[in-house]
Amino acid sequence: MSPAVRVVVYPPDAQGGRRVRCDGEILGRALGPADLLEFLRRAGLDPDDARLDDALLIEWCGGGPAVWSPDSGEQ
Repeated sequence: MSPAVRVVVYPPDAQGGRRVRCDGEILGRALGPADLLEFLRRAGLDPDDARLDDALLIEWCGGGPAVWSPDSGEQ
């Protein structure tokens, strides 16, 4: 995994989906961690090596990897 790759996961929308970008390209809308790992795989990253709490790889906006609905935001 290249440290130059940057994934941004945006806050959950009203349905609980989170928009995902990698190096500025929209990858899609993840409904949970499995979707996010699939997007990482499609972007050329090894999902077996990816840690969702890796701050060098993933920038979480509006809550971290445990937040997948708009009302489960971090306090």
